[in-house]
Amino acid sequence: MREPLRVGIAGLGTVGASVARLMARNADGLAMRAGRPMALTAVCARDRGRDRGVDLSRAAWHADPLALARDPNVDCVVELIGGEEGPARALVEAALGAGKHVVTANKALLARHGMALARLAEERGVALAFEASAAGGVPVVKALREALSGNRVARVSGILNGTCNYILTRMEAEGLSFAECLADAQRLGYAEADPTFDVEGFDTAHKLAILTSLAFGVALDPDAIYVEGISKITPLDLRMAAELGYRIKLLGVAERTPTGIEQRVHPTMVPRTSSLAQVMGVTNAVTIDADAVGELSLIGPGAGGDATASAVIADICDVAADVVRPTFGIPADRLAAPERAPMQRHEGGYYIRLSVFDRPGSAAGIATRMAQADISLESIIQHRARTADADPSGRSGAPVPVVLITYATTEAAIREALARIDADGHVAEPPQVIRIERE
Repeated sequence: MREPLRVGIAGLGTVGASVARLMARNADGLAMRAGRPMALTAVCARDRGRDRGVDLSRAAWHADPLALARDPNVDCVVELIGGEEGPARALVEAALGAGKHVVTANKALLARHGMALARLAEERGVALAFEASAAGGVPVVKALREALSGNRVARVSGILNGTCNYILTRMEAEGLSFAECLADAQRLGYAEADPTFDVEGFDTAHKLAILTSLAFGVALDPDAIYVEGISKITPLDLRMAAELGYRIKLLGVAERTPTGIEQRVHPTMVPRTSSLAQVMGVTNAVTIDADAVGELSLIGPGAGGDATASAVIADICDVAADVVRPTFGIPADRLAAPERAPMQRHEGGYYIRLSVFDRPGSAAGIATRMAQADISLESIIQHRARTADADPSGRSGAPVPVVLITYATTEAAIREALARIDADGHVAEPPQVIRIERE
């Protein structure tokens, strides 16, 4: 059997420690699959004394990630530090520059610097592998880059952040507020102390940028992604969604449109009968629409030590077997420049919740503004409670929630109509707007 692939791991947190344990536990099986053994020869971590559940006594310890990149006894560097700049970027650039293969789970680094890193890897003839970067243990990178290479992909959509999906699941099931569910997610370790990156959609956007490049053969374009998070979703929105036959999910969507490739991340109402609506808790899911296979859904754990390590190990196994492909499926210099589809041109149905002053003429004024923007309303739902200070007609003048469901229209039309409604003084607070995905 050939000489072992010598692996160095930078970052021995939850995922890094799991990678080391899986390499030790499954050593014989991995060697059989790859045609050569894999040996953990070097590590880089801050806390050398911590018990990680695996014997690391034979590995060289480095305090500096760049020292690991320069280690002559390392053939493949596994970057699990995280972050789009700083030590992670320096390590990956140094390793690729030295002609070493790199495996990473770092979606932020790839979304921001993936094109330059891909060119460097291809110039040096080494692998830059990142299965774990997009959906944890769900093998969507290999599916798009390899298994579906005979397809023309029309659309990729998915639940790509387990923290958000967990929060929305709890809010719906228990009627809790966003703040209550976030606090619980932080207590359980599903959300960071500063959860902004997750709950405001940026983590999903980084993953979507990677999937878009793989699906459509275009250069990474993270700045083209329209991003909204889930922090403004209320229990009322979730109850209304259920009443209308939908469930709210934070989706990342990339699709071909007549005006270009549309990339967006936002809360979305999906039909309760759809596969994405059944994905609960911290689970991730990706649905791919392509010409040959039709609709393909991949569902599984999007985070966690062993699940993410599984994807990392798959990439290490490819490197050991001398499988080196263009980073994004097509050589970096041949990736097309993406033609951006402006979000204002997005077409679809909308859920709009307004806090409307309960007085004569408000509803008619709102309907008029919608009609002026050529927006057709499928339904209007108003839950008005009679109060002690109501006038003889039953109106109190106080704000009441009014929900509008539109037929297909454009983002630009919705924004125009809402701006006019606000200027007319019919509403007490900014509207809640959630896009609807119909089957």
